[in-house]
Amino acid sequence: MGARESNRHLLDNGAMMLRVLALSLTLISGFAQATVLQRPITLDTGTGELFGSLLLPKSDNRVPVVLIISGSGPTDRDGNNADGGRNDSLKRLAWVLAKHNIASVRYDKRGVAASLAATPDERNLTVEAYVADAQAWGRKLKTDPRFGQLIVLGHSEGALIASLAAPDIDADAVISVSGSARPVDQVIREQLGNRLPQPLMLRSNELLDSLKAGKTDDNVPPPLQVIFRPSVQPYLISLFRQDPAAAFAKLKMPALIIQGSNDIQVGVNDARLLKAAKPDAELALIEGMNHVMRIVPNDVKRQLASYKDPQLPLAAELGTRILGFIDGLRAS
Repeated sequence: MGARESNRHLLDNGAMMLRVLALSLTLISGFAQATVLQRPITLDTGTGELFGSLLLPKSDNRVPVVLIISGSGPTDRDGNNADGGRNDSLKRLAWVLAKHNIASVRYDKRGVAASLAATPDERNLTVEAYVADAQAWGRKLKTDPRFGQLIVLGHSEGALIASLAAPDIDADAVISVSGSARPVDQVIREQLGNRLPQPLMLRSNELLDSLKAGKTDDNVPPPLQVIFRPSVQPYLISLFRQDPAAAFAKLKMPALIIQGSNDIQVGVNDARLLKAAKPDAELALIEGMNHVMRIVPNDVKRQLASYKDPQLPLAAELGTRILGFIDGLRAS
């Protein structure tokens, strides 16, 4: 995003605090001057190799580094889902950071994209494995002399992974973007509640009850296979054990919660529940932003189209809030 476009969006968001606006304008004034190195980066976990991308601003001093963790399902390092299209949300975010002198590493989770071979069978995926991988990435970055503060940023389900991983690696901060506060089985139940005919709704609730109790159930009607297929049920069991708000409440480091008002997957109330769980966290509610971090009206067709449009700019306030938060860490 260029300086002219970013400034225009900032002016449109007149409700933002003057302090944040002033910071944003200062940062954007040097936007085009940053020299950024883009390099592949790998991690040997001992149970498979993971592949990622490093964006590193050229600097004589150590720079903050953000470990970016993608969301649920087959979502790759760039924020693109094999089932849902290409939007490049996390890739675009990484470049916003890089051009403001903040490094980042984003990676394909085990079982996804370039890291598929690390766990090719989704029946063997667990939340615990994803957390262990995030921690291993964090330790790698913490020992790299090019980096200063380590910030762990998770998007959607990645926000839960970030919250669970951060304490063990002594991260300097956590950023939750579009993260749920409630156990995911509750979120799925809510999402399906108004969209399924009664017989399928009853069956989906039975499946959710079974998985919540730690039991698989192979009797999945074809319309529900995309969510409850038997091969993904072991992962769902591990996921449903987690309480995102409780994990967030345990964080001792500074945290930022970002949530869009037009997110059709995670609601503003989840962000408020996270804030209640950790009252010292910063909360940024971005008017009009959706789940893929774009400003999109609450229209189903336009919402779905945005998931497949990498040309749409990120919400300007998203970058401003993250940059302001990290700038505050530097100053503290």
